[in-house]
Amino acid sequence: MNDSLDPIDRRILRELQADATISIADLAERVGLSQTPCWKRVKRLTDEGVIERRVALLDRDKLDLGLVVFVAVRAARHDEEWLNAFARGAASLPEVVEFYRMSGETDYLLKVIVRDIAAYDRFYKRLIATAPLGDVSSSFAMEQIKFTTALPL
Repeated sequence: MNDSLDPIDRRILRELQADATISIADLAERVGLSQTPCWKRVKRLTDEGVIERRVALLDRDKLDLGLVVFVAVRAARHDEEWLNAFARGAASLPEVVEFYRMSGETDYLLKVIVRDIAAYDRFYKRLIATAPLGDVSSSFAMEQIKFTTALPL
């Protein structure tokens, strides 16, 4: 963990991860500071890039996006040209919400969110058009046991 973060910085970050809309007054009270020092710390953490951005978390089910698919991809080739084509193509697909290059048997792992199987099939056809793929394996999430965006501080 970043050694320049003191316990108050960590408390600020925990509070903001729980609710990024909290007012500076409420945040300051929760972490034991007055408003100006609290605001300065939030500004510093933002300026340093510790706080990347603030977002709204949406309810997938209420937006009829109930299907989560983990897509394991094996590369057809292992060269920079292929990597760039696949990375650009897959990252540009809005259904891909997470995208990782992996070690081991799977070269890339994508987390995909879609409405249903038919929507996934349409997505799959666009994915395989991004670059020649060696193998694609899809695993459909049956139940979400835990979901958090909060990092362990």
